[in-house]
Amino acid sequence: MKTASLAGSIALLALCFIACSRPASTPNANTSDDFLWQWIDSTQKPGDDFFRFATGRWMKDHPIPASERRWGIANLVRDENYNKLRKICEDAAANQKAEKGSNTQKIGDFWVSGMDSVTIDKLGMQPLQAVMDKINAIADKTALINTISDFQVNAGSPLYSPALFQDEMNSAKYSLHFYQGGIGLPDRDYYFNKDSRTQNIRKEYILHVTRMFILMGDDPGIANVNASAVMKIETELAGASRKLEDLRDPYNNYHKMSLAQFTSSLTPSINWREQLDRMAIHNIDSVIIGQPEFYRQVEKCLNAESIKNWKAYLRWSVINHFAGQLSAAFDKEHFAFYGTVLSGVTVQRPRWKRILDQEENYLGDALGQLYVAAFVSPAMKKRYDDLVQNMMDSYRDRIEKLDWMTAQTKEKALVKLSKIDRKVCYPDKWKDYSTLEISRNSYLANVMNAQKWQFEFYVSKLYKPVDRTEWEMTPQT
Repeated sequence: MKTASLAGSIALLALCFIACSRPASTPNANTSDDFLWQWIDSTQKPGDDFFRFATGRWMKDHPIPASERRWGIANLVRDENYNKLRKICEDAAANQKAEKGSNTQKIGDFWVSGMDSVTIDKLGMQPLQAVMDKINAIADKTALINTISDFQVNAGSPLYSPALFQDEMNSAKYSLHFYQGGIGLPDRDYYFNKDSRTQNIRKEYILHVTRMFILMGDDPGIANVNASAVMKIETELAGASRKLEDLRDPYNNYHKMSLAQFTSSLTPSINWREQLDRMAIHNIDSVIIGQPEFYRQVEKCLNAESIKNWKAYLRWSVINHFAGQLSAAFDKEHFAFYGTVLSGVTVQRPRWKRILDQEENYLGDALGQLYVAAFVSPAMKKRYDDLVQNMMDSYRDRIEKLDWMTAQTKEKALVKLSKIDRKVCYPDKWKDYSTLEISRNSYLANVMNAQKWQFEFYVSKLYKPVDRTEWEMTPQT
């Protein structure tokens, strides 16, 4: 479903103040130099619909594009940056002298591989052949569990979702978390709600999964059987998943336990120390489980479902995860469900924007360095550094002059102020992609390499103190 403009919220708040100060006789005094007032729709009565009164003209002049779910001022700013980044990528791709391993080479080659839809269509599922062969070779529960663990590194997160970030109870260290996951619809309610929209989504989802199996080469009848197996497993997992409102309680979604306890009390079929070793996660004694009941259901499913059904589930999980990097047939079918059926977007975003999003996700610091070199001067950085320093000085001055704070409280407040890390314009230390292999040969191979690099990057944090100067990236796999 498309949502209202972000700009509307900003204008609404601002106009609340303007309405208090403007004479009632000036509702039509729109001027080109009055940024907020010019977007008022004076045909709307504020008492009937203040949102449309305050932002009506902006929404009329800036309709939500068919390729977007929402639209606001932030999107206009982002589009300007998209165009700058596109030129950087095109220039990098055209640079024949780029040194191998340099940011220019990696950005240029990633861009070329992603934009080369002809080669992507020609390769078809070939880049995933090794992954599919591994699934086909599964003969028992042990091989199934091992394969699921192997896929966590660079083939999505089937069945469960590991995550590495700061420990909520000790922000000075990183911890390994395990959360509910393993489903293809947004959350558990999509599998159980009885309203007509959700029921239609479930029906369309099964049809979508069936079509994806057909694109993988299954006969229609077999594809339908496999889609039903996927829906059965996902529904069982969803039944043990928490509702969105239950995920909001941080204390109730934090259960620290040893690896031995994780195995013995929740998933006896999974030796977690062995599985973490397969992911190159070594020498940790405890993990944080978000939803223990979900992992009890994982154990039940591992013992109840046939290997045949699990193979279908893993094939679907992999193809769903990588659909956007495969041929046009997979990409379009994926968008038809997740873009149109689920989100109401009727037109897919231009390919070049989607490739830029992937570059930002996987090579964000490399792209950022090229952007800084092209558009951010030392003088600009100094300007904003000085601005932040002036703000800090102002805070310090105000704290020192407060008459309602005791001297002891002021001292503590100033200590807190001094602890604020300043992150202005760009990092002083960029991420090192030297071990990440990027070429023009295969877009999907580049994405899989990048996901492996990203996984290993986060694993490395487990063995280091938290670096509070780091500009954290948020992967969107």
